[in-house]
Amino acid sequence: MSAPAQSPLAIVDAEPLPRQEEVLTDAALAFVAELHRLFTPRRDELLTRRAERRAEIARTSTLDFLPETAAIRADDSWKVAPAPAALNDRRVEITGPTDRKMTINALNSGAKVWLADFEDASAPTWENVILGQLNLTDAYERRIDFTDDRSGKSYSLKDADELATVVMRPRGWHLDERHLQFEGQPIPGALVDFGLYFFHNAKRLIELGKGPYFYLPKTESYLEARLWNDIFVFAQDYVGVPQGTVRATVLIETITAAYEMEEILYELRDHASGLNAGRWDYLFSIVKNFRDGGSKFVLPDRNLVTMTAPFMRAYTELLVRTCHKRGAHAIGGMAAFIPSRKDAEVNKVAFEKVKNDKDREAGDGFDGSWVAHPDLVPIAMKSFDAVLGEKPNQKDRLREDVKVAPEDLIAIDSLDAKPTYDGLVNAVQVGIRYIEAWLRGLGAVAIFNLMEDAATAEISRSQIWQWINAGVVFENGQTATADLAREVAAGELAAIRAEIGEEAFAAGKWQQAHDLLLQVSLDADYADFLTLPAYEQLR
Repeated sequence: MSAPAQSPLAIVDAEPLPRQEEVLTDAALAFVAELHRLFTPRRDELLTRRAERRAEIARTSTLDFLPETAAIRADDSWKVAPAPAALNDRRVEITGPTDRKMTINALNSGAKVWLADFEDASAPTWENVILGQLNLTDAYERRIDFTDDRSGKSYSLKDADELATVVMRPRGWHLDERHLQFEGQPIPGALVDFGLYFFHNAKRLIELGKGPYFYLPKTESYLEARLWNDIFVFAQDYVGVPQGTVRATVLIETITAAYEMEEILYELRDHASGLNAGRWDYLFSIVKNFRDGGSKFVLPDRNLVTMTAPFMRAYTELLVRTCHKRGAHAIGGMAAFIPSRKDAEVNKVAFEKVKNDKDREAGDGFDGSWVAHPDLVPIAMKSFDAVLGEKPNQKDRLREDVKVAPEDLIAIDSLDAKPTYDGLVNAVQVGIRYIEAWLRGLGAVAIFNLMEDAATAEISRSQIWQWINAGVVFENGQTATADLAREVAAGELAAIRAEIGEEAFAAGKWQQAHDLLLQVSLDADYADFLTLPAYEQLR
């Protein structure tokens, strides 16, 4: 590969960062520019297709498995590529952003995999985007020791054979990176995150006995998976690594993707590693797509929609069956509890819930699951150890007993629970608190003993929007209205001010967060993603 000329990409409106030249080399930027030239037009077409699909759902209030891909589903002969050794045992995965402290703690956590997150757990400030890349490279080079300024505590990596395998998650297709532009147009954030990481680390990871592994978020169709597959093929040729080196796990976190799981694996079959079942974005997608569908699509409080709800059970059971039929890993959902350092009783109750959740997933046939905190790793590990023993996974459990009809996935009214006033209050509280932190550059935020990310804010504001537009009457007789949401939000803002004090309140972005939550919750025109207007305010 000859040395490239000066990159055609421009860095726009961004303060220089320490060591950014190690990430933003001419060669790396030339690669990102080539990704942009070749693949952004298709990205744009697929975003248009999303809008067309959404309009069709608004017209019909239904979804079905695709007739045009029936032959792929019916063909039992194809399988995804065998898992590489570093991804064969995924029984516990920890998730989190790529700041320096988290990088060390996640790699040292005892989990088999770390989802190194540039997406929902990371607010896409220029600093987070670039220094996150630097932290991962430093980790692979074992030069990432860190001392916490406040506590004085030092952090360093364990031996290589004790570290989690990194699976990196780039941003979704809908987000652009405004600080990196080509001829005045921003580059898709997904191509920036993937491109910089792959260019700098693909060969390095192969030398370490691993590889460039990715989680693909917010996928809505098999055509979006095809785009990623074409990007992987091009990228592997460009940097000179063997085809099939990349492995991708797709998050099935949109309702449309749930109807295309086999097709998504088929498109990525030479690079596919598995599918993941995530709850909050999945529920957010149901609200977004079926918001015109009337009362039968109105979700109750988010905390009442557990993975045992009939329509969620259909989704997870279908995911396990689909993955194992095709030789892929099925990865379960998040245990988001953050242990309390002060309240042992809170921990005891929460740990029992985590155990029950992970026992259920392992019993259902999942090959692994997610946790948000290192203290949850042993709990989840025990659940999967009990089922797997010495086996790395249970892909031999084909779950041929599972039968899911198209209507089962959208049978929202099969759930007895109803929206409550307390649910409205919680949605406002969590929404404001999360958005405030995000606007300060924090994407993973502990709120009420739970680790929340952007998916939390999406389902919170979506529920407020849906309940108001459906005219929901709560159990206390109050009707969900814009005025009621404003009243609750004003009360929460006053409560936060009293809780943290005037000085801290003034130093934060609380009013801005309050206003943004109400904007995306009350606007008649439902915003596709909260992070789009929020990114305009992120500095």
